[in-house]
Amino acid sequence: MKRKYPRWTHGYVDQHGKPRFYLRRPGHKKIALPGLPWSPEFMEAREAALKGEEGKLEIGARRTVAGTVNAALVSYYQSSAFTKGLADSSQDMRRAILERFRGDHGDKRIALIHRAAVQTILNGKTPAAARNWKKALRGFLDHCLSLDMIKVDPLAGVTLAKMKKTSGHHPWESSECAKFEEFYPLGTRARLAYALLLQAGQSKCDVVRMGRQHIRGNMMSMRRQKTGVMFNIEVMPILRDAIDAMPASNHLTFLVTGQGNPFTAAGFGNHFRDLCDAAGLPKRCTSHGLRKAAATYLAERGATDHQLMAWFGWTSISQAQVYTKSANRRVMARGAAKLISGTGIGSPSDPVSQNDDQAIEITRSGK
Repeated sequence: MKRKYPRWTHGYVDQHGKPRFYLRRPGHKKIALPGLPWSPEFMEAREAALKGEEGKLEIGARRTVAGTVNAALVSYYQSSAFTKGLADSSQDMRRAILERFRGDHGDKRIALIHRAAVQTILNGKTPAAARNWKKALRGFLDHCLSLDMIKVDPLAGVTLAKMKKTSGHHPWESSECAKFEEFYPLGTRARLAYALLLQAGQSKCDVVRMGRQHIRGNMMSMRRQKTGVMFNIEVMPILRDAIDAMPASNHLTFLVTGQGNPFTAAGFGNHFRDLCDAAGLPKRCTSHGLRKAAATYLAERGATDHQLMAWFGWTSISQAQVYTKSANRRVMARGAAKLISGTGIGSPSDPVSQNDDQAIEITRSGK
């Protein structure tokens, strides 16, 4: 498998069989880089080039010093735990944090890092940012521990401030779904995007990869890009109608840009935001909110924890229980209302077996 180059790196082998590498950023002239990608020499030159200091470099004068945080990060970026164990989006997010960490502490000895120092760093972050930093540092420090760069885990015993509880992304209401459907009828790519998000209930990074090749009969099967976990969903009539209403195409993905190219996850998120704005929907209506609406609807119709895990490709039962526990509370509340009013014994009026498989189609009226 070909190793991924650092961003904006272009390489080739010249007529003498020597590999050559350049930094090629849009709007900038290309800059030759010494050594091999990810080597200390290469990364030092690349960092200087990004800062506009390429003319000031003295060959050999500013190499990454062994035993420093700089050298440890170069090693980590080359490890399989980073290059193969993390999705591209996770690599980008964690590298952004670790490069900030390098900027402040790169020349320090990695062996001297200790818990109090890490605690001080995290204390200076917001609760949400501190969790992201801890997650990024966790992978990096595990790598250092595995190679005996450090002897004691500096994250052991580190505490984080509690986060304020929020309800997270807003699950779309039936009136909001109706407004989108009225503005974008069947046969529009916007309606297909909406149907894929709501009926398939997957993240935007997976929705942008969906195509007819993933459907066999009435089942769509894929692996989640972020976790590699397989998910299997039934293509119900509402989603089938949205797919069949589109003109024939040779594209491998259902959704493409105006130039006919597949969307990136970020690009699709921005595009869907524009679609919602044009339809007059509030800012709380997001693509992820449709995924949450789908999970909420299925849980309220009696889907079990394991059924939700199979549908949404979740790896932890706790993710499914967020929805099933909430749905169960509503069912019990309706039962309690019957007892209080004296109209029944507390049984729900529309029981659904928790053991039998249910073919459930997500409709506007059900949310």
